[in-house]
Amino acid sequence: MKIEIEFFTYWHCGSGSSGGSRTDALVARDNKGLPYIPAKTIKGHIRDIAESLNNKDFIDKCFGSSDEREGRCYFSNATIKERIEDDLKSYLFTTISSTKIDDNGLADKKSLREIEVVVPLKLYAFIEFEEEVDEYKELMKQAFRQIKRIGLNRTRGLGRCEIREVKNNG
Repeated sequence: MKIEIEFFTYWHCGSGSSGGSRTDALVARDNKGLPYIPAKTIKGHIRDIAESLNNKDFIDKCFGSSDEREGRCYFSNATIKERIEDDLKSYLFTTISSTKIDDNGLADKKSLREIEVVVPLKLYAFIEFEEEVDEYKELMKQAFRQIKRIGLNRTRGLGRCEIREVKNNG
């Protein structure tokens, strides 16, 4: 199953690295320097929603079980489909700042934080189903259609998205 993740706002899936003295959190980049969403992040978001569907068999078989049985669905990283010229890559990223405001409406000292974010765009990923769990494709679609945000600062307006199945045309 090929899925498209369309972002409508800036988004941030972190690399775990900082940008030195200026940026507190950098976006995860692939070997071409392009932003991507790691497969484990996609799987985690979908599993979180899937658990609300109250179908233990679906969760255990597709995502794995608490007795450490491996799941039968395999997720790829979500990547940009188009080729991006090197001199245009920097336009995919920007930095946003935030600070903590105290009870008096003033910025707390040393609370300024800057994170790198990605502009709204579309990413693509695959979910592969082993034959024994093929019957769960509809539940999987139901789960990912309920995801409305991905990444850091979802409650502050980042990462608003829609995930949908797309027909594989190449």
